[in-house]
Amino acid sequence: GVLPAGLALVGIPIAIGAMGFTGAGIAAGSLAAKMMSAAAVANGGGVAAGSAVAVLQSVGAAGFSAATKIGLSSALGSLGAAV
Repeated sequence: GVLPAGLALVGIPIAIGAMGFTGAGIAAGSLAAKMMSAAAVANGGGVAAGSAVAVLQSVGAAGFSAATKIGLSSALGSLGAAV
């Protein structure tokens, strides 16, 4: 219940940061940079708002919102209780 939710709330942002989505922007040479490049090429030169790259960069820069943390805790806590 609580342990998986807590690990996810800490682990997911760490994993996103390790991919290269950071508070300072997308790290050069990272997986995030490759994803951004592919998204820009596919989208005619820009990264679409709401795309996977945009969402991951938002989480990398600012972390999860309070609403997202509550939703994930609730969903993962329920999942953990069911197992």
